[in-house]
Amino acid sequence: MTDTQTPLDYADAHIDDSIERLFALMRIPSISTDPTYADACARAAEVLAYELTTLGFDARVAQTPGHPMVVAHHDGPEGKRGPHALFYGHYDVQPVDPLELWKRDPFDPAIETREDGARQIVGRGASDDKGQLRTFVEACRAWKETAGRLPCKVTILFEGEEESGSTSLEPFLHEHAAELKADFALICDTLMWDTETPGLTIGLRGMAGGQVTVRGPKRDLHSGLYGGPARNPIQLLSGILAELKDTDGRVTLAGFYDGVPEISETVRASWDALGFDDGEFLAEIGLSVPAGEAGYDVLEQVWARPTAEINGIWGGYTGEGFKTVIPAEAHAKISFRLVGTQDPGQVWAAFEEHVRSRLPADCSAEFESRGPGSPAVSVASDSAPLTATRKALDAEWGKSALIGCGGGIPVVTSIAQILEMDTVMVGFALADDNIHSPNEKYDLKSFHKGIRSWVRILAEVGAMAKA
Repeated sequence: MTDTQTPLDYADAHIDDSIERLFALMRIPSISTDPTYADACARAAEVLAYELTTLGFDARVAQTPGHPMVVAHHDGPEGKRGPHALFYGHYDVQPVDPLELWKRDPFDPAIETREDGARQIVGRGASDDKGQLRTFVEACRAWKETAGRLPCKVTILFEGEEESGSTSLEPFLHEHAAELKADFALICDTLMWDTETPGLTIGLRGMAGGQVTVRGPKRDLHSGLYGGPARNPIQLLSGILAELKDTDGRVTLAGFYDGVPEISETVRASWDALGFDDGEFLAEIGLSVPAGEAGYDVLEQVWARPTAEINGIWGGYTGEGFKTVIPAEAHAKISFRLVGTQDPGQVWAAFEEHVRSRLPADCSAEFESRGPGSPAVSVASDSAPLTATRKALDAEWGKSALIGCGGGIPVVTSIAQILEMDTVMVGFALADDNIHSPNEKYDLKSFHKGIRSWVRILAEVGAMAKA
């Protein structure tokens, strides 16, 4: 039986040291999108690689055409095989603009006490993602300092371009697939459900999208001379887009729901237990009448159902004043959030056919897709790694929740497609952490209990090993 209490006690006793190591990393302005900070990004990578080396990892800084990666390996206990976990995080951060909205220097981290008495770490990267990745590193430190080893085999990958498009990530995964391949991945760049409930994200929606242009007359027309007999592309496109959904909010594209699963009763029960208030959710954004797919509550719509959304539409004269014109063309930007095994390419092709089949003979359409799109990512709620992780979280927090995510995390898709691995997504950030915004923060409770949680998770993963 693995002794978990000793590393937990170590984490508690050395929390101030852990905070100072986080502060040291946060003081490095590793802004990946601005070439001015390239040296800072390189320095952050070197600091992390050196630290992991001192903890007994075989660690290195791996160069890419952009900012470097940090790759580190640590063997599991002798005499046991599996499992092998790949942990991913990123050391780069967002720009700090607008600087005048910060209450302190973004790269001078500090602990502040809120009016409610809660303490929080403030500074750029506190939550996204330096504070998050450090919870894992500090958990590894607790195990190494007390047991001399880790409970399981671990590979670490720290990226330096997550906040600037991850241009180098997929080529790096392809080139180093054999080295990075593990039994599953662990990703910390996610949220808790609330301050008392850690979340295990079991679904990320995919994406397909692009732009459509509908063309009618060969030039803009005077509406007094041509209004009536001349086709108006704005009206035509608006009508076509209106037919994307029926009166129950279901998308009408042919084959759109192929591969869309219903959630399991286990997951449904977990979501019901969260006490989510549909009305409160809408009230916060100034709405009151649910508009989604009939028969599904708000959480299920956002986390587990596909969508079709019109993100922008324009045409004709949109300047000041008034111009009575029938435009020659109209444009719209469309996106589809996908779930299950929906194919992004097939969904976009179905949209193109939806438009073309409704065009009069003298009108045409042109399409520009946003690349191949990304499929949804699903994690089995009863997989062995997720079950082990949830057991650890329940032990630390007294509870946990299976949650979804309405958006996507590109690295999860890349790991699934290139390394052919499932990912357990568990992080300790909160929705109000101001990531990407001024005054970014990370609750000290999230940081401290995050370390303790990873100590427990590593133990539970190690317990899956076989002699």
